[in-house]
Amino acid sequence: MRIEKDLVAASATPMVLGILAEEESYGYAILKKVNELSAGEMRWTDGMLYPLLHRLERLGHVQASWRVAASGRRRKHYAITLAGLDVLSERRRQWSVVSDTLDRLWAEAAAETRLAPATFAGPGR
Repeated sequence: MRIEKDLVAASATPMVLGILAEEESYGYAILKKVNELSAGEMRWTDGMLYPLLHRLERLGHVQASWRVAASGRRRKHYAITLAGLDVLSERRRQWSVVSDTLDRLWAEAAAETRLAPATFAGPGR
């Protein structure tokens, strides 16, 4: 399945902040985590993630530091800030409203068309 660009863009900030709220991480690990959490349905690219991380850093929602991995390779690690936690909390509330609204809409539509809810469930449901 291909997830449309506008949905990816709308969900990217809360996903990255949510991942970083669990623990600090670096770009490639964030890409792997999104892929893992979405069961392979969301395949982000470097070209999408790194501009987002740089924007979040510029806004003060994440802070970055360089670390040397056991392999000797330098990696830029990102950690969520207090401001980032506030943004994540607000985004979670917003997504909850959107998700609940879609669930009700699709449940009503399924009932009206006599489709089973699982059959008429929205994307990723």
